[in-house]
Amino acid sequence: MNDHRRLGRELGIFDTDPLIGAGLPYWLPAGAAVRKAIEDYVHELERRNGYQHVNSPVLGKRELYERSGHWAHYAEDMFPPMNVGGEDFVLRPSLCPHHALIYRSRQRSHRELPLRLAELGGQYRSELSGVLGGLIRVRAMQLNDGHVFCPPEQAAAEVSAALGLIEAAHGQLGIRAARYRLSLRGDGVKFVDDPAMWARSEAVLREALKERGLAYDEEHGEGAIERLVAHLVEVHGGAFPAWMAPVQAVVLPLSDAELPAAEDVLRRCVAAGLRAELAPADRSSLGARIRAHRLVPYQLVVGPREVVSGQASVRLRDGGQAGEVPVERLAADSRPLF
Repeated sequence: MNDHRRLGRELGIFDTDPLIGAGLPYWLPAGAAVRKAIEDYVHELERRNGYQHVNSPVLGKRELYERSGHWAHYAEDMFPPMNVGGEDFVLRPSLCPHHALIYRSRQRSHRELPLRLAELGGQYRSELSGVLGGLIRVRAMQLNDGHVFCPPEQAAAEVSAALGLIEAAHGQLGIRAARYRLSLRGDGVKFVDDPAMWARSEAVLREALKERGLAYDEEHGEGAIERLVAHLVEVHGGAFPAWMAPVQAVVLPLSDAELPAAEDVLRRCVAAGLRAELAPADRSSLGARIRAHRLVPYQLVVGPREVVSGQASVRLRDGGQAGEVPVERLAADSRPLF
């Protein structure tokens, strides 16, 4: 079984250090590349679908979370306040209050609605040490969060559109057979005390799920992207789609004689936007270097013939041969679809 904790370290995705603390993983170069590729894809997908991106502080005054209800309902899951200049500040557990303040920062016209705000921002949860593990349960996370401000009659359409974005993202990320959970109120569970609003909201969500033909489970009492990378590591076993791969192309000179030509190919790869690296001969056989880079989508072999042509012979990760493909085309083929 692909365990993301083992693979994450073997592939140089992430690691932890006791001096940083449990539940606070750091991203190694390969992981930072995967994360950046996902962030860029999601940012562009949202932009193309009418979302405006904002950035807000990771801190907020305790009063903000008291007004939002987070402090009353989830204080035990939040980090304790930090007193600065006589005021209590808290690491945010959610972006919702911040986006609500951005919305109310000026008077809005109905012509601006629906207003779609999105942010990829840090959130912090005071998880107990015993439940922390890998990237699944952490204390600091980056969450892609969106909030749509609209009249009630537009809510169902906006939920359906958001689900459409999720489906599109799942397709690009290689996530198959996703199942959705409709989290509902339950006895003894903390939630905003407005039964009529809950009933309307649950009906809108149920309608949108059924309209899109999505399978879902109803979970009573459950209404309240690290995890995403953990899931992707296990799903793909490190063989990420080309657009997401930490290294998209590796240039393999047949011998030291082809090294200058291979370095030129590498420069063109980088200029075309590919994440690429060079694997010189260094007394290693070509076969050994290919095996060492078996997870890289494109292996560009440069031999005497390629020196003359100025190109490289492209070997695919599955062992297939693509012939001499210009690096610009490889770069174009390595971009996500929208």
